[in-house]
Parts: sequence; structure tokens; C-alpha cells
Amino acid sequence: MRRIGITGSIATGKSTLLAAFEKCGVPVFSADQAVADLYAGKAVAPVEQLFPGVAENGIVNRAELSRRLAADPTGFKQLEAVVHPLVRETIAQFLDRMAADGHALAAVEVPLLFESGHDYGFDTIAVTFVDETIQRERIMARPGMTVEKMESLLARQMPQAEKKDRADWLFDTTRPIAAIEAEVAEIVAKIRTERQDR
Repeated sequence: MRRIGITGSIATGKSTLLAAFEKCGVPVFSADQAVADLYAGKAVAPVEQLFPGVAENGIVNRAELSRRLAADPTGFKQLEAVVHPLVRETIAQFLDRMAADGHALAAVEVPLLFESGHDYGFDTIAVTFVDETIQRERIMARPGMTVEKMESLLARQMPQAEKKDRADWLFDTTRPIAAIEAEVAEIVAKIRTERQDR
């Protein structure tokens, strides 16, 4: 099975690309969804231990957690030390299940793929990108965003140019969605055909 990792900087269209693979019938998974699930499950107790008071009714309050991290960014490393291994485990289980089910390919979105320094066992890395002016406009359009918060988020991420250099496939998501979907459909069809020809 071809294991595809999707990554890119904030607001560069990773979810759009993941949705295009899903539209082609490819099993997809998002690290963000894994985190959301963990914040209502396995990660609640250790995160509450690190940041007392962030858990409400057995679920991590992400808004409160973000507020704490904005006030003291040193907490990011502690949080990542708890959450990242759990996310990796969840992704590995998903990929193993899809391979066992006989799928030709599966795609996983991991926003901080390069920053984490972890090898998820992906065969191919797809990187989304946009012009930096557009990226900043998209970030600032998000609810509750401030310039300070945006700069803090960007500072924690590898520059777009560096991510593009590491990519196997590049997707400019300023193009029409139909064009992105057509390109993905072509890629998926090719991989499935190659698998059948073996």
C-alpha cells in the first residue's frame, strides 16, 4: 500500500487536498482529528496534569489550552511530549488497518510532519503551498486571530520554501478546487493501475 503524507504550513490548503483524496475513495486520516479524539480520551488525564483546570467534563478545553500556551509558549514542548506519541500511535494503527484491508493507498494529513522530526513511514510526501501574502490573509481571517498569534504560529513552523524542497508532490491550492481534484484523481488512478499490473 502506498502511504501518503500530506503536510504544509498553516492555511495552505492541507484539508482541501485531503478531501480531494477522499473524494477519490482513498481512506484518509487527519492528525488534527486524532488530537481532537485524544482530547476527549487518552490525552485528557496527562494534559490536565500538565495544565490543571483545562479539562472540563472529561474533555480538554482547546480554547483554554491555547490561551495558556499563548501566555507561556514554553508549555508547547511538554504538551507535544505527551500528545505526539499518542498521535503517532493512532496514525500507525490507521495505516496498518488500511493495508490489512487491501487498499492501494491511504493518505494522512500531518501539519507538523517535518517539524516533528518523526518518520511516519510515508512512501510519498505531498506538500501544499500558497503565496505568503495569501497565506497571511487566510490566517488573519480565522476567528479570534491576532497578528501576534499569527506570528507565533508561523515562528514554530518550517518556512514554506524548505517544505517544498522536501516534497515528492507539490500542490498550489490557490488553483480552483476542480483542478486540484482532477490532479489527485489522475495520481490515484495511476497508483491503482500500477498495483493491478503487479
